[in-house]
Amino acid sequence: MSAHLRNFITAWFGLFAALFLVGCTPKQLIITSVADALATQSQSAEDDLQLAREASAFYLKLSESVLLQAPGHSALAESLGAGFTQYAYAFVAFDAEQLEAQDAKAAALLRQRAAKLYRRGHQHALKALEEQTPGLRRALSQTRPAEWPPIAREQVGLAYWAAASWGGWISLSKDDPDVVADLPLAIRLAELAWATNPDWGDGTLTSLLGSFEAGRSGGSRARALGYFDQSIAQAQGRNAGAFIAKAEGYAQPAGDRVLFEQLLRQALAVKNEAGSPLALQNEAMRRRAAWLLLKAPDLF
Repeated sequence: MSAHLRNFITAWFGLFAALFLVGCTPKQLIITSVADALATQSQSAEDDLQLAREASAFYLKLSESVLLQAPGHSALAESLGAGFTQYAYAFVAFDAEQLEAQDAKAAALLRQRAAKLYRRGHQHALKALEEQTPGLRRALSQTRPAEWPPIAREQVGLAYWAAASWGGWISLSKDDPDVVADLPLAIRLAELAWATNPDWGDGTLTSLLGSFEAGRSGGSRARALGYFDQSIAQAQGRNAGAFIAKAEGYAQPAGDRVLFEQLLRQALAVKNEAGSPLALQNEAMRRRAAWLLLKAPDLF
């Protein structure tokens, strides 16, 4: 039995035990225990994409139900922000990309769904940040750096998932100017988190800043390249996503097919360490790298 499945069963056992003991244990303590179990489950190592896909919808719905009863549980809110963002990116949006050439209409519907999932993840993460730092979103919209809210070290994960899901939502909402107008806020939130802990996620946060810089209007290619290279160095060969981010964010726009394919092969070569929390992410990224290599003749 995989660690992912064992932890999932443990969470369910905890829920049933909680319900059984409700007569003699304070309700909020039970809810907090279940929330703790669900939040911990999201961090388990797993490299079976199909198993993760099948389990994710149920896990996300259950976690949302528990979070309603424990609205101040930031770890579960972070888990939901991560879960919805990863599900949207690795499964729904990727399905849309693969389907585009065969059925553009169906692909468009999948992109709409992915945008809604990104938005859902963003709302969970940002709401938790707002509860900890009231007025955070309003402060992000201010023009003076002195008015921007500081991100505490324990908030960096929440800030990352709030910013990453925001970016995904924006990228799939080009026909909604109100959503697109929030891009500077998403970038600012990621930058504030990075200023607090630039090494977070084995370079994942740095890579996000590179993607933001490469994708925004008037962005600096040189600055984006600096972020991508720093992310790869921080990952130390553990994070396949760092190579793919540079391939899609720098090599492809530059028309450098040789570098593009070299980076994708480096992503494919990444091996998971035992118990690595990046196992599932790396598996999704290796799958994407293989697909992009097949698509390379059409991309250049």
